[in-house]
Amino acid sequence: MRRVLALVDGEHYAPVVRDALAGLDDEVVAAVLVGGTEKLRGGEDYGVPLRESVEGAIDELAPDAVVDLSDEPVLGPVERFRLASRVLAHGIPYEGPDFRLEPPRFHPVDVPSLVVCGTGKRVGKTAVTGFLVRQLARRRRVVVVAMGRGGPAEPEVVTVPPTVEALVALSRSGRHAASDHLETAALAGVETVGCRRCGGGLAGAVATSNVLEGAAVAAGLDPELVVFDGSGAALPPIAAERRVLVVGSLQEHHVATGYLNAYRALLADLVVVTMAEEGTPHARLANDLQALVRPGVPVVRTILRPRPAEAVAGERVAYFGTAPAAQHERIAVELGDVHGAHVTHVSGALADRAQLRAELGSVDADTFVVELKAAAVDVVVEEAMRRGARVVLAANEVVPLAGEPGLAGELQRLADEAVSASRSGVAS
Repeated sequence: MRRVLALVDGEHYAPVVRDALAGLDDEVVAAVLVGGTEKLRGGEDYGVPLRESVEGAIDELAPDAVVDLSDEPVLGPVERFRLASRVLAHGIPYEGPDFRLEPPRFHPVDVPSLVVCGTGKRVGKTAVTGFLVRQLARRRRVVVVAMGRGGPAEPEVVTVPPTVEALVALSRSGRHAASDHLETAALAGVETVGCRRCGGGLAGAVATSNVLEGAAVAAGLDPELVVFDGSGAALPPIAAERRVLVVGSLQEHHVATGYLNAYRALLADLVVVTMAEEGTPHARLANDLQALVRPGVPVVRTILRPRPAEAVAGERVAYFGTAPAAQHERIAVELGDVHGAHVTHVSGALADRAQLRAELGSVDADTFVVELKAAAVDVVVEEAMRRGARVVLAANEVVPLAGEPGLAGELQRLADEAVSASRSGVAS
């Protein structure tokens, strides 16, 4: 028999709730009144002890699950997902009459570890991973384990940054040559282990992955720290000592801060808000995220700026990425003012092969600067090689807004804490 904590409300008469609790096939160790007063007369007896808060009851009683017997209007869909996030963050299931939400399972590893995850696809997570790795690799031997929807069947170690020619060869052999582990290896210059995953649950669990096998491979490379790179909103199944959450300012606000992204925020030891450009609701997003995270967890707003891996000064450049059209002028200005390029075209269509091919027909440039995403290799690089144009891979530099906490320092702090916590056997 399971030991469960029940959630009840004052919109139900107490005798109805008491009979419902008595009819459960579980041992109800306590109940929490989550709101509502319409049917409360005072001195209600629910047949079980009452506790003041959900978190306090979980900490005190260690139930096997939380069973919700409340209803709207006390807990509507928005409030329920927020409460579900709080429960899942304690590592236990949250369930009701027609649903059951399970927390993802996280497995310990034998090396200090740090996870980077996101609240969705195209939020700049890989850019943050690359920035983090470049910072940390100055002081430590870092290995990255990256999982993706196009990753290899067996964990693949990349010890030498792949060249454009090597990526083309991979693409022509039928491989996805823009996997995150290849991008990180090419642009951050550290050893990476490529893994795959399929499926993604509401809380970030994956249906299948070979990340645990990849973790064992990474441990064999004698790292001081392993960085596990998530995929979209999916979480690496690793009980890391510290976690970084990446949230995009261009996401719909109710998605970035709601549903079970609130759970992801509660797991985080640092939140990085990306694409915090003028005109986006980044201040509101940061404030709402700060209200979600645990006390003391920093929320840092940043912008992304293109960083070609090679000099492009004086060259006629076409840039290919995934940024929306509203960002294209900023990208062109950055490439021109900072890197000295003459920009003839900016594309954000790497994820849309049909649009990309249509654009390429009118592109006039001697150098193609390409983010390593989606159709970068099989469409853009192939076209550049056909024309004899130069290809330069590009990363995105992560730049904190003025007045924000120093991102490099925060990341170094997390790395130090991860190493210390691993030595003491305490995970986040």
